[in-house]
Amino acid sequence: MQFHHHGYVSGDPRVKPAAGVGLDRPEELPDEVDVLIVGAGPAGMIAAAQLSQFPDVMTRIVDRRPGRLEIGQADGIQARSVETFQAFGFAQEIIAEAFWQTEMVFWKPDPADPSNIVRVKRTPDDPAGVSEFPHLLVNQARVLDYFGDVMAKSPTRAKPDYGYDFERLEVADAADGAEYPVTVHLVRTAGEQAGEPRVVRAKYVLGADGARSKVRSAIGCHMAGDQANHAWGVMDVLAVTDFPDIRLKASIQSEAGSILLIPREGGYLFRMYVDLGEVPLDDHHHVRQTTIEQVIARANEILHPYTLDVKDVAWHSVYEVGHRLTDRFDDVETDAAGTRTPRVFIAGDACHTHSAKAGQGMNVSMQDGWNLGWKLGHVLEGRAPEALLATYSAERQVVAQSLIDFDKQWSSMMAKKPEEFSSPDELEEFYAATFEFPAGFMTQYAPSLIVGAGEHQALAEGYPIGKRFKSAMVTRVCDGNPVHLGHHATADGRWRIYVFADAARAGEASAVADLADWLATAPDSPLAATPEGADRDAWFDVKVVYQQAYTDVDLGAVPRVFLPASGPFQLTDYEKVYAADPADDVFEQRGIDRAGAVVVVRPDQYVANVLPLAATDELAAFFRPILSARQAQPARA
Repeated sequence: MQFHHHGYVSGDPRVKPAAGVGLDRPEELPDEVDVLIVGAGPAGMIAAAQLSQFPDVMTRIVDRRPGRLEIGQADGIQARSVETFQAFGFAQEIIAEAFWQTEMVFWKPDPADPSNIVRVKRTPDDPAGVSEFPHLLVNQARVLDYFGDVMAKSPTRAKPDYGYDFERLEVADAADGAEYPVTVHLVRTAGEQAGEPRVVRAKYVLGADGARSKVRSAIGCHMAGDQANHAWGVMDVLAVTDFPDIRLKASIQSEAGSILLIPREGGYLFRMYVDLGEVPLDDHHHVRQTTIEQVIARANEILHPYTLDVKDVAWHSVYEVGHRLTDRFDDVETDAAGTRTPRVFIAGDACHTHSAKAGQGMNVSMQDGWNLGWKLGHVLEGRAPEALLATYSAERQVVAQSLIDFDKQWSSMMAKKPEEFSSPDELEEFYAATFEFPAGFMTQYAPSLIVGAGEHQALAEGYPIGKRFKSAMVTRVCDGNPVHLGHHATADGRWRIYVFADAARAGEASAVADLADWLATAPDSPLAATPEGADRDAWFDVKVVYQQAYTDVDLGAVPRVFLPASGPFQLTDYEKVYAADPADDVFEQRGIDRAGAVVVVRPDQYVANVLPLAATDELAAFFRPILSARQAQPARA
């Protein structure tokens, strides 16, 4: 964490100075806003947290609840999400309070007595080591609290506006030229003014209002998919049991049905997804009337010979597995894509629904919200053209389809009876073989306005274009500290340009020296688009990693573009110069060519391009359409 560059900070350095709309933030919901977010769930809150980092963007988030969520339905936090939390500054705090999932156990009928169950296998949770972060289990409400804290400490001092329900909206014709083209009709749900209507006009609207989304209906999107006609009871409980693996994630299959056991944070609470069996087509959701007592009794049948004595039920529900998806995530009809700017977006459960057992709902929803949040910020601040917004639906709809395809396989396998598997180890093998998907690391965005085509991928094979930037250990030259390269990239809306140096030393004539000179002085350098008067790294965070040991890198010879001036005192930022860790060389770990490479990373941590050090024309060409909304200015020295 870096601070003091604007003067001495005597309090919490995570509280950023109020700026822009945060200097005089109205307590009441304004009549006009830049972005109105409907729904303070995971997708809405991460989008709001990202937009809160843009001081001049007026963002408000409304929710029909009277206050914060107290008990969340989701609890699985995949490693990709923890990487995201690191960018927002609260990974370590949530890791400390969460349950760490390190392995999964599998129980099946005992061959000697099939009426009993026995443990048959233990599987490591991350056998391939795809992330430095663990898989966590923690209440969704706490995740929302942390994003709310990010918002409150941001320059905009943002916070949710509770007690507003969405009713309808209208979008003005583009030809009208309205500054706030979306008119949103709300109704108060709490307090003395409950029932009163409220109208807000916005430039953009995000509907993150759940599976029964009214925003989705308002823009004519429809869910398509199927019902699996299989029901599950889910309960968060405190109980006394003789089942030995109660504090491990467990797949339990018996002659009486299946259970997916999920330990929860705090050491005592756990969740059980209890198989309630097939649902007749003419059931008309009658199964949803299953009582908690019936769910507990069913769990005891499945666990035999072990018993479960439930002492307290924190939350429970009954649901039928369904897989449904919208064909678009914004208000532009499919046949009109590219002809106009989207004004209304949907995210999270408003776009995609599936079973809870793969632990994907909250995780994928947060990536929806982050994907859109930085793009709206860039467009509204004038960093990028409106064309950027079309990439949201194009990218996230494909991800959601892949999620549903995976979840159909996983949920159907969880519902199988032991005798229906083709081999005794089929479930365990599927879990191990597909681990990277539920962990959040299989997403790979296709070439687009903000994803390169990959002609030079061979220069950095460990950074696949379109996939998330996988951090690696390096040594910070200024102080000799070993650090994770990716952990310095916060959710501040900036593009990252990682320069992996050739074999030359700092100060010697080299491709890195030439690139640094071009970045700092060329009119077609992306840094030249930085607004006049702003710090040189306000829009682009440029870092260099040398191949030599940190003791062999002369900071005095490092090009100034890697040592930018920061803040009103123009202090030197020394934390952008790194050296390869000799014990864990990033060049070896990530397959980076010894001739060097440039790795461009988006504000949401996805690799956008890989280029040779000398490919300045290609680097300029990549950023040119992304920055076309602003006239380039000379870079500040």
